[in-house]
Amino acid sequence: MELALIVLLPFIGAVLPYAVMTRSHRQITLVTAAVAAIGLLLLLTLAPATLQGNYPNFHHEWLPALGLNLSFRLDGLSLLFAGLILGIGLLVIIYAHFYLTNNDNRPKFFAYLLLFMGSMLGIVTANNLILLWFFWELTSISSFLLIGYWSHQSQARRGARMAVAITGGGGLALLAGVLLIGNMAGSYQLDQIILAADSIRNHALYLPALLLVLLGAFTKSAQFPFQFWLPHAMSAPTPVSAYLHSATMVKAGIFLLARMFPALGGTPEWFTLVTLTGLTTMLLGAYFALFKTDLKGLLAFSTISHLGLITMLLGLGSSGALLAALFHILNHATFKAGLFMIAGIIDHEAGSRDLRKLSGL
Repeated sequence: MELALIVLLPFIGAVLPYAVMTRSHRQITLVTAAVAAIGLLLLLTLAPATLQGNYPNFHHEWLPALGLNLSFRLDGLSLLFAGLILGIGLLVIIYAHFYLTNNDNRPKFFAYLLLFMGSMLGIVTANNLILLWFFWELTSISSFLLIGYWSHQSQARRGARMAVAITGGGGLALLAGVLLIGNMAGSYQLDQIILAADSIRNHALYLPALLLVLLGAFTKSAQFPFQFWLPHAMSAPTPVSAYLHSATMVKAGIFLLARMFPALGGTPEWFTLVTLTGLTTMLLGAYFALFKTDLKGLLAFSTISHLGLITMLLGLGSSGALLAALFHILNHATFKAGLFMIAGIIDHEAGSRDLRKLSGL
């Protein structure tokens, strides 16, 4: 039950910023931060059992005839991602308190942020592929609201539309892939799908299912040739960039690759498609970053390059490569979120993100 509460808490807490909207800015921040802090504390209470292999779970049959159940499970992979979502989320909330101005609608911003946090927690803890896809689409909607938060700016509106179009289209491809996998495995439960891995890999529909799932993952994680939406999303407030585009949303596609590796990985098709896509993205992201003069633009292309590196490691599939990929997920989320926050502070104090004007700062 605690696991389901961790996922539902941000959705319930999203109304709290509006409940105290007439109070001071500090109180709005405090109630928002309290939601993330309580979720993090609950997660820490479940961590010892998870690390010992006694995976906490929650299961409620909703539409069993369709294979759709409210099913959550906390294993090592989901513990890593949930810790990042809640931990960095808490820091971003505190950072946003000082970043936002008096003209910004704080209750709206924090409500959107909590909706996104809950959606990401749903993705990483879902033990049902249909449920995972539902939360997957919720992240697209909530990220659209966050990227377009400064709706008076044409760049923000354009970036939000581009992000939701690309990731939403990838989500439809993912849904088709999920339906094929459920048909091959005879279940949408992730633990059952992993047990049926051999029959899935030998099935005639394996390649179409793999392509559709990879399409969903690549669009979400800004992999080539879909990487162009991420730099345009940098028109969002810096707390959004630090949270969505370094620590969480773009990591959703990486999480999907890692989660589906036991069922879909280990084949020549997986190796070729995932490794080459990751390698191409890594090189292109690093190349274009060299020519950026906007500080956040440089960090955006750097993020694309690092995501490509993690994708390539997951494509290689060896135990060493998988360990390196998981480590770099944690590594990149922490240092890149920090770099985005520093970029926001520089922009806030110097009034510019142009590197040509910031020399010697």
